[in-house]
Amino acid sequence: MAETRLDEETAISPDEEKYVIRNKQGVPVGTKPHTHWTWWKILIWIGIALAGGIGWTVLAIMRGESVNSIWFVITSVCSYAIAYRFYALYIQRKIMRPNDANATPSERINNGKDFDPTNRVVLYGHHFAAIAGAGPLVGPVLASQMGYLPGTIWIIVGVILAGAVQDMLILFFSTRRGGRSLGQMAIDEIGKVGGIIATVAVFVMLMIVLAVLAMICVNALAESPWGVFAVACTIPIAIGMGLWLRFVQPGNITRVSLVGFALLIGAIIGGRWVAENPTLSDFFHLSPTALVWCMVIYGFFAAVLPVWLLLTPRDYLSTFMKVGTIAVLAVGIIVVRPIVQMPAVTEFASNTDGPVFAGTLFPFLFITIACGALSGMHATVSSGTTPKMIQKESQVRMIGYGGMLMESFVAIMALAAAVSLNQGVYFSMNMSAASMQKVAGVEITGEPGTEEYYQSQAEVAAAAINNLGVSDTSGNQPVIEWETHDADGNLVTVNGAEAIRAVADDVGEPSVVSRTGGAPTLAVGISNIMHQFAGGKAMMGFWYHFAIMFEALFILSAVDAVTRVSRFQLGDAIGNLIPKFRDPSWRMGSWLTTAVVVASWGSLLLMGVTDPRGGIQTLYPLFGIANQLIAAIALLLCTVVVIRKGYVKYVWIPLIPFVWDLTTTFTASYQKIFSTDPALGYWQQWRDARALRETLTDADAIAIQDAIIRNTFIQGTMSIIFVLLVASIVIAAIVRVVQTLRTKSFGSSEDEFQESNYYAPSQLFPTPLEKRLVAEYETVGDPALIPGHSAKSNGH
Repeated sequence: MAETRLDEETAISPDEEKYVIRNKQGVPVGTKPHTHWTWWKILIWIGIALAGGIGWTVLAIMRGESVNSIWFVITSVCSYAIAYRFYALYIQRKIMRPNDANATPSERINNGKDFDPTNRVVLYGHHFAAIAGAGPLVGPVLASQMGYLPGTIWIIVGVILAGAVQDMLILFFSTRRGGRSLGQMAIDEIGKVGGIIATVAVFVMLMIVLAVLAMICVNALAESPWGVFAVACTIPIAIGMGLWLRFVQPGNITRVSLVGFALLIGAIIGGRWVAENPTLSDFFHLSPTALVWCMVIYGFFAAVLPVWLLLTPRDYLSTFMKVGTIAVLAVGIIVVRPIVQMPAVTEFASNTDGPVFAGTLFPFLFITIACGALSGMHATVSSGTTPKMIQKESQVRMIGYGGMLMESFVAIMALAAAVSLNQGVYFSMNMSAASMQKVAGVEITGEPGTEEYYQSQAEVAAAAINNLGVSDTSGNQPVIEWETHDADGNLVTVNGAEAIRAVADDVGEPSVVSRTGGAPTLAVGISNIMHQFAGGKAMMGFWYHFAIMFEALFILSAVDAVTRVSRFQLGDAIGNLIPKFRDPSWRMGSWLTTAVVVASWGSLLLMGVTDPRGGIQTLYPLFGIANQLIAAIALLLCTVVVIRKGYVKYVWIPLIPFVWDLTTTFTASYQKIFSTDPALGYWQQWRDARALRETLTDADAIAIQDAIIRNTFIQGTMSIIFVLLVASIVIAAIVRVVQTLRTKSFGSSEDEFQESNYYAPSQLFPTPLEKRLVAEYETVGDPALIPGHSAKSNGH
């Protein structure tokens, strides 16, 4: 055994030693599971199960105006705790079977650029920030038009059985295969033909996903100096954190976290001053098109710079904001206990007349919620940046499954905030201007940006809500209501157009009408809850812009990480022809592949922000389908890997969610392609736009129809291509599985075992034994892997 100089506090007792995994040199590299059931642990889990059962009963059975938002918190947290403790552990033991004696790719390669052993706390922050994009914020808000119950069931049950399972398994499989991308693993496991098709399909679909993520961020930040300034400040803050952790105080996470968080809060507070300063306000007042270019440029540099300089610290920093905000929102819901104002199920669950998005509950609820329950984009992160930075195989459950549970909780909180808003306010914000004018039967007048225009917007919104075929929790026509202060400071309730203007005044915006995309609605929902918890009405503007920055951080973190992931995907694909591209450290290759990626999603983003129908209505259904089809490919890959490993009796774990996901996405694709309902079918919209164009003479009206013709043609064509690509992959996978089972030629493309010389705790919070092993490792471990050592600082 290696010589140690440990004092009594860090010495490992003989009883503890039997749980320690050491390599041939006697260096600790892991610990064996050694938890024991006690009577008080059993009582705790019984209590959690009972609380969760009561929560589900209240949400599923109670009706009327008595459903309290607090049950969303209780139900979800209890369900997640049970799933993580039991189901995730079951999958880990039966399928993954981690071995901490095996070196991970970050330890084997450790080039200080893409492969970098990263503290599990920081990596959890990066992974969560990377996967938690627009989906968990926007999808549940949009899906709220169908009522609170269907979305709640899918977000919680879906993540437990599908989303978290996919993320964890893909992360583990990629870690065992040198951090290979989803497409490359498909080539290795499914076969060359099916794998190449999968690589192409995943890359093309990722461009759609990135474009929509970026578009939602643009919609949230456009013409908002406060938000633009605050988000822009996160970039230099993150770079400073990265440099500090790398060269000044490596490994000192606590201090740099506190400083970074303080600067982040300062940026939010400073944003209000910037917004009120005429000169600075004009500088940070950016149009949607200008924001598109800013995001493209940022995405390029974030994807090519070393992960430790910008990507990882920025994601870690934003995780403070994300987790902190969601935790505070949960506390706010518990304290304020807002009553749910959306029915359990609305009329829009069974028809295609939804003003927010068209489509019935099946399949479009599952497509719309997307990332909050299951997301293919997560599989690309789990096979992109994270497996190149994870320290030990045993951390996969905490980062993969646990990270996805946290995202699902974000989705539940977003849904709770949305359904606690007045229905009239909710629909006024989420209907596009075109849809609103159509439902109201009245046109918006005045020049955009003028008081007349904003007043007209509010009046048209009020008229549209009166004509909207939906009921409130009592079965009556919803009324736009809002509590605000009058000129004398008295609390009053206003209705109709006055209520719409009052919402805008309270949150510090000129208008909230037709702020589609879900992000502004969530911001209003958060500010409506949080001002009752902290600060009163005077703080609504702060909480609103705080939420906007919070959402923009969410989305930007996903944009920069997935851009980097897409770069890896493209490099792996080209690497099959030109091997040098497979090396992510090759500078020229990384620049070229990144340029292709940002140009691809940037052009789609530009199309979205200039779409006359609001962009989100045009691209979001395609985004949802593309994202869920990537998930289908990922779950199919998991199914094939499990069978090829010989774990056939456990194949149901990835197979059941794969079949469900494929069914919903193929049904949605069929409807979008073949439906003659103009609210639903792309090609019907294309035909209608062409017919209408022939009757027009006004140049502006013709330009609008030309844009609709172009966009619906692209969307309809891509929907067909996506279905054909995924169907081809499924056929190739079936052939591979049949061959494997017939010949019993079980095997895998895992890298060969390489003995680890590195130790790190498995869970977010280390046990006393793990703390002592960390202390021992600092004495006997590999100097190049110990944070703060000169060799590490020099990039060895």
